[in-house]
Amino acid sequence: MVSRLALSRLAPVLNVARASSSAASRRVFRGARPYSTTDNDNTMTVRDALNVAMEEEMLRDETVFILGEEVARYNGAYKVTKGLMDKFGEKRVVDTPITEMGFAGIAVGAALQGLRPICEFMTFNFAMQAIDQIVNSAGKTYYMSGGNVPCPVVFRGPNGAASGVGAQHSQDYAAWYGSVPGLKVVSPWSAEDCKGLLKSAIRDPNPVVFLENEMLYGTSFPMSQEAMSDNFLVPIGKCKVEREGSDITFVGHSKMVSHCMEAAEALAKEGIKAEVINLRSIRPLDIDTIIKSVKKTNRLVIVEGGFPAFGVGSEICAQIVESEAFDYLDAPVERVTGADVPTPYATNLETLAFPDTPLIVKVAKRALYRTN
Repeated sequence: MVSRLALSRLAPVLNVARASSSAASRRVFRGARPYSTTDNDNTMTVRDALNVAMEEEMLRDETVFILGEEVARYNGAYKVTKGLMDKFGEKRVVDTPITEMGFAGIAVGAALQGLRPICEFMTFNFAMQAIDQIVNSAGKTYYMSGGNVPCPVVFRGPNGAASGVGAQHSQDYAAWYGSVPGLKVVSPWSAEDCKGLLKSAIRDPNPVVFLENEMLYGTSFPMSQEAMSDNFLVPIGKCKVEREGSDITFVGHSKMVSHCMEAAEALAKEGIKAEVINLRSIRPLDIDTIIKSVKKTNRLVIVEGGFPAFGVGSEICAQIVESEAFDYLDAPVERVTGADVPTPYATNLETLAFPDTPLIVKVAKRALYRTN
């Protein structure tokens, strides 16, 4: 316990150092590839978008509160809750002991009593300690009560691989929670995604698993004027087409959307028009948008950072094969995933364990140059 607490306090410092070393490259990256089309110069980091979303909802609804490890006085392990304790006090921004099952249970109990808790996990890998509370207590009560007892709780925190955190702290839980009836599961990419989806999640009567990505916290994205409004919401259960195309469809979520956008840009230099779909929502899954795209492009590449077996890509592939889109495919569906091994700690091996832009380009070309 003591060592874990020490590491949790050290991790943000390491992340800041790591982020500062690549700040210049990120600025160039953003300038070269604006991810959204906007009519103004507003930008916001993912971290700030999440913070603003929680602040706006706490101002709007006094039943909303935050709890988790170091969310209050330490401003959050990744500074996502920075300043919220000063604004709302320790009764609404609550530091908890290091006991995920305990404070997740408190969050579920509070939700069943009519409050709207936001339960932060320092990482979703630690949420495995609380999976019974998430899947059984939160996920099933609304249904088992015949719709009489809603459970409006949000479980949020970083999900998936970061950098140099080893096998136990690098797992992607999208498919885990996405398989559970009663839960809603979202995996945002951009700052607009994060703000709009988190606000929708807080207002939803169902438990929502909100899967963030540590590597995106410091990334800035354009924000539309609409997204800057405190009434901005992104509906849960709808994809977003980030880039139109006619030759091949890329589908990804979270950080993998960045790689899909880069791959689409690289392919465009060779005259290949790739369509990029940002899933946003894992459950419910907006399969209709994907079907529509496949019927147009006739090829599909699904990209995710999780393990290949029984993953989000597997489910999308199955639903496409079972739909009318199957008759439109001119090549087999391709899945680009993390390696089927526990994530290596060694940097060179870790790099090889997850999809990158050149790999997506390679797989796309394979799909484009063959027929079934």
